[in-house]
This record gives sequence, C-alpha cells and structure tokens, in this order.
Amino acid sequence: MGALSGIKVLDLSRLLPGPYCSLMMADYGAEVIKIEEPGRGDYIRWRKPAIKGIGARHLTINRNKKSMELNLKSEEGIEIFKKMAANADVILESFRPGVMDRLGIGYDEISKINEGIVYCSLTGYGQTGPYRNLPGHDINYIGYSGILGLIGQKDGKPVVPGVQIADIGGGALMALSGISMALLHKERTGKGQYVDVSMLDGAVSWLYAAASDYFASGLVPERGNTRLSGQYAFYDVYETKDKKYISVGASEEKFWKEICLLVGKPEWIELQNGPEDVQEQLKKEMSELFKQKNQKEWLELLQTKDTCVGPVYDIDEIFSDPQIIERQLFTEMNHPVAGVIKQFGFPIKFSQTPGKIHTHSPMLGEHTEEILSELEYSTKSIETLRMKEVIGKRQSH
Repeated sequence: MGALSGIKVLDLSRLLPGPYCSLMMADYGAEVIKIEEPGRGDYIRWRKPAIKGIGARHLTINRNKKSMELNLKSEEGIEIFKKMAANADVILESFRPGVMDRLGIGYDEISKINEGIVYCSLTGYGQTGPYRNLPGHDINYIGYSGILGLIGQKDGKPVVPGVQIADIGGGALMALSGISMALLHKERTGKGQYVDVSMLDGAVSWLYAAASDYFASGLVPERGNTRLSGQYAFYDVYETKDKKYISVGASEEKFWKEICLLVGKPEWIELQNGPEDVQEQLKKEMSELFKQKNQKEWLELLQTKDTCVGPVYDIDEIFSDPQIIERQLFTEMNHPVAGVIKQFGFPIKFSQTPGKIHTHSPMLGEHTEEILSELEYSTKSIETLRMKEVIGKRQSH
C-alpha cells in the first residue's frame, strides 16, 4: 500500500512537467490513467534516445501508469471522459487556458458531476494575466523569473542550466504540492477545488534569497557576484590536476578555517570575507593550488574534516557513489519490449508506505479496453468506438 493508494488520477498532460508530477503520485500508490491522443500519444514516447523503438524518457517518467487512448474532440470521447471523471479524485491537465472549457470538460463542468474533484491546470504562465496564452519552455520561464539572469560567471552571459528548473521545481513539484494540499482539504471537508499552477509563478518563488536582498537593499543582484554565486572564493568550483572539478561551499567560518589549515594556508583564514580585490586574488591562488592534485586526492584530504567540499560529477560517475547506492536513488524496471532498464529511484523515503515500481511504463493505449470495461462498455461497444476513431486501433503489446 502506497501513501496515495485509493487515489485515482486522470492525467492529460504531456512531455515533462505534468507527467513528472503524476509519476510521483503513481510511484507512491495512486492509480494514474494517462489519457492520450489515439495513434499519437504523448510525444515523449518517440523521443530519442530510444530502447527498441521506445523513448528512454517515456520509459522512466510514465512507469506505474495506465494508458488510455481517447479522442477528446469527439462527443463520445467527452462522454467517456465525464464518466471517468465522476469517479476520479484528481484531474491533471497542461493545455493552454480555455482549452478544457471549450471541450466541455473544464473545472466548472466537471465539478457539477464530482463535487470532490481536485482539478489541477499546470501551465507556463497560469490562467490569468497578459502572458496566459503565450507558448513557452523552461528557458523562457526562468528568463522571465530572473533565475536565468543570475546563472553564469561575472561579466559573462547567462548560462542555460542542464536541468529544467521551472518545469520540475516550478511546475511539477508545485503541482504535486498543490494537489496534495487540496486532497487533504477534501478529506476534511468533502469538497474539491481548482488548482492553478504556473511554472513562472513557481520559478519566481525560488528567488527567496535574491528577492529578499533586493527588497532590503534596493541593489540589483549581479550575475556571478552574489554571496552564493561566485562573489567569494569560499563558494566556488575549482579545476583539479586531472581536469575534473571540486565544489567548495565553505560559507561558514568554521568550514573555511578547516580548509585553510588542511591545505597549509592559515594566512587565508582572515581573508574569507575580504573585499573584491582580495577575493579575486584568493580565487587565483586557490585555482593554482587545486591544480596541483587530482580530484580524488583533494577529496581524501579535505573530507577528513568538516569542510563542505565535494566532487562535481558527470552523469556516469553518479552510479558508483556509495551515498547514491545506499539511498537507492537508481533502480531497474522490467519492460516487456525494452527489457530490463535502469530508472531513477524514489526520492521521498516513507517508513510505512515506500515508493516502488508496480508496473512498467505502458504501451500506447494498453489499458483502454480494461478501463472501458470497468465503465461497463461491452466488447461490441468498444469495437464501435474503435471504428469511429474515438479510441485507438487494437494494439499488439
């Protein structure tokens, strides 16, 4: 039994933000039904790299879910969706504002047939405001939010991060939090509600430190020149002799002092919070010092004390790290077509209801007949729906 066992989710979202949110719910026990366009499905199914024709990202982000093909542009498709919604706990969608209302399955309509529905719309800019209908991707949302402008070296251009900050942190996890809180409210009151999640809104909320400092001082934070983004030598990344890198995060005096003593530079201790010219000279000296030993040698020395020093890993190095292994952050899934494949594990640890892989990521429309049968559609009715292209063609899995 998972923490969300008994919760039924209808997921109409695609690609990353919505599916990541519903993945977290599925991993912890919710029944997630992924509703997909007949014959096409979620675009991420076909993205390369692929394993035996199935997109690697789909194989991970859609595990533990069911797939149903349903044409929501048809009257019969809308009728079926409403029947499913009547017994659902959560609806998650990521279309542009107004699309679900035009289809006749927006929150106002669905709440008439299911007062307890938690209906979450996850979009780039939210349901209101002048940008509500603009298209966008992660780079746009973090650009508007100010996050992108803060990432990079001093006097350099903004650097695009290698992970999707707004998609996951501003969108998927905010949607998960909003849905969870709305479900708790429903448990207490019996009433559902509409949850409007914007990836831009979520990203802006990440500006806790930068915005707080700006409101207090009136000074605009400069890229690469704030306390935790390169202003000080004690919080930076340094190259080692073997062309690898280490991260130094010794913002507290006690950690900085240990580093200085371990590397034989006690004279650096008093320079920790020195002015800009001192920091530039200190960074130069530290860069020269760290190039004298390999990454492993530095870690063996500096991690003998509390220093807040660690490696900067490439993806392939993560899998052999003892902490990552101990925390079981990677696991395996057996797929009927792709075979045994590696997956990321479960980031939230519960003592009673741990996350686990129940089922493989579904083939397109794999559960369509099963779901329709539960809605008491006969075999003949299901075949008629296929002929009308309300659902997809019969799949051979």
